[in-house]
Amino acid sequence: MRDLSHLFLLRPDVVFLNHGSFGACARPVFEEYQAWQRELEQEPVEFLYRRIDDLLLPAREALAAFVGASPNDLVYVSNATTGVNIVARSLPLGGGDEVLTTDHEYGAMDRAWRFICERRGARYVRCRVPLPIGSAEEIVDRIWSAVTERTRVLFLSHITSPTAITMPVTALVRRARAAGILTLIDGAHAPGQIPLDIDALGADFYVANCHKWMMAPKGAAFVHARRAMQHLVKPLVVSWGREDTTPGPSPFVNELEWQGTRDIAPFLAVQAAIRFMAEQNWESVRAACRELVLDARQRIGALTGLDPIVPDGTEWFVQMSSIPLPDCDTVKLQKELFHRYRVEIPCIAWKDRRFVRISAQGYNSAADVDRLVRALEELLA
Repeated sequence: MRDLSHLFLLRPDVVFLNHGSFGACARPVFEEYQAWQRELEQEPVEFLYRRIDDLLLPAREALAAFVGASPNDLVYVSNATTGVNIVARSLPLGGGDEVLTTDHEYGAMDRAWRFICERRGARYVRCRVPLPIGSAEEIVDRIWSAVTERTRVLFLSHITSPTAITMPVTALVRRARAAGILTLIDGAHAPGQIPLDIDALGADFYVANCHKWMMAPKGAAFVHARRAMQHLVKPLVVSWGREDTTPGPSPFVNELEWQGTRDIAPFLAVQAAIRFMAEQNWESVRAACRELVLDARQRIGALTGLDPIVPDGTEWFVQMSSIPLPDCDTVKLQKELFHRYRVEIPCIAWKDRRFVRISAQGYNSAADVDRLVRALEELLA
């Protein structure tokens, strides 16, 4: 694997195996991001009033082409959490309605849905998907068995956060559409890590980050809504786009795109992130990162004697995997890994299981995995 560490701003004294949490912006992308910020400050009125539509259109077009969508069907937001909140608060839920999800979801989203359901009289139903998992059909059948006549929304992560599993969302979206159930997919970890064709997927709503695996600056994410469902989506912040009668891409984009004064430089730099991946032949980089993850899974599994939670196939993971650990204090373990060994990696307590979640990106090397394994050998002893 080529050494690409010089193309990132990460501290050289830390082995950074936690790209999945907040990403790490590539150096050329960060430079373009700062250039946009400087340009904004040179003439803020010109930038944010006269030029904003002409600047954001190509940014949406580039992102839409990358994720397989129309530029009029997606809009930039600051992060996936904001995007999920926008959609979830917009949906017409009432007393007795059910929102179905799994017990593998990101904790912040669980909190958002509970907040909304409590105020609407709806139920947030978390279907248990036990580990280990052997097949996609097993997951689909398990989740679908929890559907009732009251199920109105199916909310799923494309790639789960605590367990790092790529979920079979295509089959579930298809079933939900046939049953008249709305679908919202949280793709926080998907763009840049797995190929996306959002139009082909057919989810009613798809939310994702650009600042993680696309390596864009922090503050770049998007909400996609299927054309037939865009009328349901209402902005969290009502501003000038609400009653805008001037021609625009779509009412959906008009209402969500203008949120008052804010820094749009992260959105504009997404184009640079897409170029960066193309210039570096990122498909080969991604494949090399997967080999690092596979090596870590095998070696840590041999160390602990614990079986993996999913098979090795690319349909289950690419650059991020949660590897089982024996029962331990994960908070203490994560601190020890960082302070004693300078390894930045999350150690996760999920239900009655313990994991170390490794994320490999283009700046990582086999030596990084070696340091992690050596550290775990000592700390778990």
